[in-house]
Amino acid sequence: MAGNTMFSLHTREPMNPRFGEVSLDILTDILSNLNNRNKSNLEHVSDFCGCLKEKRIVECVFHLCEELGLNPAVGYQAIEILERFMAKYTEHLIRSQKGQGASSEHTGTFEELIFQTLKQKFFLSVLSSVQIASKLDLYSNVVNNDIAMRFLQAVGYPSSKEQLLDSEILVLKTLNFNLNVPNPLTYVETLLEVLGRNDATVPVAQLHHLCVRVLQFIYLQRETIYNALLKSATGCSSPSHELRAKFVSVTEDFMLLGVGVIAVAAFIHHISTWEKIEQEAERETGSETWLKTHYILHKNI
Repeated sequence: MAGNTMFSLHTREPMNPRFGEVSLDILTDILSNLNNRNKSNLEHVSDFCGCLKEKRIVECVFHLCEELGLNPAVGYQAIEILERFMAKYTEHLIRSQKGQGASSEHTGTFEELIFQTLKQKFFLSVLSSVQIASKLDLYSNVVNNDIAMRFLQAVGYPSSKEQLLDSEILVLKTLNFNLNVPNPLTYVETLLEVLGRNDATVPVAQLHHLCVRVLQFIYLQRETIYNALLKSATGCSSPSHELRAKFVSVTEDFMLLGVGVIAVAAFIHHISTWEKIEQEAERETGSETWLKTHYILHKNI
């Protein structure tokens, strides 16, 4: 894919995070905050969660980030922003239609109108989410409107700078500028930092490189992997809709995902590394659920 790049920012190279430079007190606060936010998010999950992590959408976001020379973290942050935006914007469109007196007789017509509205704005919404995510990342280039317009022209997508700006403003306003949402790579990197602090022999930098690849693979094969995990957890070959609805609290658990990713990366690196991670992960999570997660992830990879 990189060999066929049609667009480049020609700016500074994205930087990898540097480990071992955060004080223990700050690191403890960060991990505690992430854990609390993860628990809070799991208490408020909806059936809609994960719907926009479909393989083609994830591929689109990852490819955009690659073409624009952005760090992997930007892609995951963009996916979280996009999913939250689409959920709130869809709710807004439905309320608007109901407010205009949509009757049950015309439900199909209004659903089609909403679908066409979302379809028309979707690609710009994806690009706007990537733009916003790039502005939140400390290690990446910022994708401003000039760069975004050059990209749209390079791929032959018809849009004006005004439409691009309107799209970004729509995402920001719909989310009420609440953009500081954790992404799975943040959990992975924070947990790696903790592991490095607790055991200086853990090869954190090497594991980080592997974790980025493992997490990318999981996101691209998300449905297959989580379906296998659901069947393994329930012992049911054809889980019901109710079981799948309850399982959303697992698919959206970033702490569990982070530990599973690191475990797989450690296993790939060396069995001795995995044994160290196994002990620490069980202590940090207080659960053996991660072992089953690791087994499913490793089996699929």
